Amino acid sequence: MSETLHPIVHDIPEAERADLVALLNARLADTADLYSQVKMAHWNVKGIHFQTLHELFDKVAEAVEPYVDELAERVTGLGGTARGSVRMAAAASSLDEYPADVVEGDAHLELVRDRLATYAADNRRAIDTAGDLGDAATEDLLTEIQRVVDLHLYFVQSHLPG
Repeated sequence: MSETLHPIVHDIPEAERADLVALLNARLADTADLYSQVKMAHWNVKGIHFQTLHELFDKVAEAVEPYVDELAERVTGLGGTARGSVRMAAAASSLDEYPADVVEGDAHLELVRDRLATYAADNRRAIDTAGDLGDAATEDLLTEIQRVVDLHLYFVQSHLPG
C-alpha cells in the first residue's frame, strides 16, 4: 500500500518512502490500539491479584505509549501524514477487539498476552520489510519497540500457570 507524500528532501526514494509510511502507519494504528487495550485490562481487572495485575498492565501500557509518538514522528519525517487518531487507529488496527465483559485476572492476562504476541509477530515482519526497503532508521525504531514488547510479553506470560 502506497501513500501520498508531502514534498521533502530525503535520500530514500519516494516510492520506498511511501511504502515505509504505509508500514509505519500500520504499526502506529496497532501501537495505539495495543496501548488502549492494555489500559482496558488495567482499568477493569478484578480479583485476588488485582493490585499486582493492575500495576503490571499499567507498566505495559506505559512502556508502549511513547512509541505512538515516535512512530508518528517517523511517518512525518518521511514526508507522510501520521494517521493516529483514536478512530483512525481503531479502523486500521490488526488486533482483535478487546472484550468489554472480562473482569477475572487470568482472562485479562491471556487477552493481553495474545495481543502482545500478535503485535510482536507483526512488528517482526515490519522490521524485515523496513530493512528490505533500505531504511535502517525505521528498522532500528521497530527493533527497539520489539525488545520492549518481547520483555513485557515475558512479564505477562510469567503470571500465567505453566
